[in-house]
Amino acid sequence: MKRFVPNALTLLNLFCGSIAVIFAVNNEFVTASVFVFLGIFFDFFDGFAARKLNVQSALGIQLDSLADMVTSGVVPGIIMFKMLHLAVGLPDGVTDWDSASSSFHFNLPVLPLAGLGITLASAYRLAKFNLDEDQQSYFKGLPTPANTLLIVSLPLIIEFQHSDLMNSMIINPWFLLGLTALSCYLLNSNITLFALKFKDWSFKNNVTRYSFIILSLIFLVLFQFAAIPLIIGTYIIMSVLDTVTSK
Repeated sequence: MKRFVPNALTLLNLFCGSIAVIFAVNNEFVTASVFVFLGIFFDFFDGFAARKLNVQSALGIQLDSLADMVTSGVVPGIIMFKMLHLAVGLPDGVTDWDSASSSFHFNLPVLPLAGLGITLASAYRLAKFNLDEDQQSYFKGLPTPANTLLIVSLPLIIEFQHSDLMNSMIINPWFLLGLTALSCYLLNSNITLFALKFKDWSFKNNVTRYSFIILSLIFLVLFQFAAIPLIIGTYIIMSVLDTVTSK
């Protein structure tokens, strides 16, 4: 019976991601973000449960990636599409059921579709991860959940930070396109990033992990949702420094 526990958590990740898609499509980014956070929470603990219960399986690995594809692939792509749509000042194009179903229409703006590059890059990254047996204690490229947190933070910063400077920067098509390109690169780069997996709890053997967690908590207290991009940037920088100093 215990072998079903990790898969149940993975399916909860997929369930939350599917709900997040619905809310993101309807421009309800805050609610979508809540379900993304829940999905990532379940994503973290399905692997933890599988290791603790010693029930890791090939099925669980594939199911985990399929769930991540929705929560950490489709959702950030939709959110970036919507953000670009807003940045270029296009109407949202709401139609009633009769006009929407009576004939075939394709009136999607071209530029915002670039945001879906994040979805494509996430799919490619997850497929590579499934074939790479070396990524146990580290990641090669930015993990999809971390990238999703980066993208999801954008509408949350606008909603809750109330900073004209940050808002004007975020609602800028060039910034969003640049972030999309950076996101796609980081997902599939060869940068080695440490994983938050503890073999033991000693500070000496986990100084990078503990330092990162402490810095992240400080950033969250000081900057709220604006801390998320800082945390992702810090994660990358500390990982690069850790790789350089360990050689």
